[in-house]
Amino acid sequence: MSKVKLISAQEVHAQDMKDPAYRAEYEALEEEFALITSMIQARARAHLTQAEVAAKMGTTESAVSRLESGRTMPSTRTLKRYAEATGTRLRITLEPAPQG
Repeated sequence: MSKVKLISAQEVHAQDMKDPAYRAEYEALEEEFALITSMIQARARAHLTQAEVAAKMGTTESAVSRLESGRTMPSTRTLKRYAEATGTRLRITLEPAPQG
């Protein structure tokens, strides 16, 4: 009987990041990942479930799930409602792009 070696998602990601094409695609999504992380952290700090955020926003739990998974790109209005529901403030900035 052969043994199966399990590796973590982080190990797979670290290995895949060595591929320039994978790295470029991953880095292109960096802002989206940062937004999703920020949203989930805001909800966690507010000690709210997705269902509770949905109720405060006047939407469904599945809509909040889609927002937090990155399956939809939210409008500024939706982000503002999410921020209000989690007791946070929405702040959008434009920063200079790195040269090169």
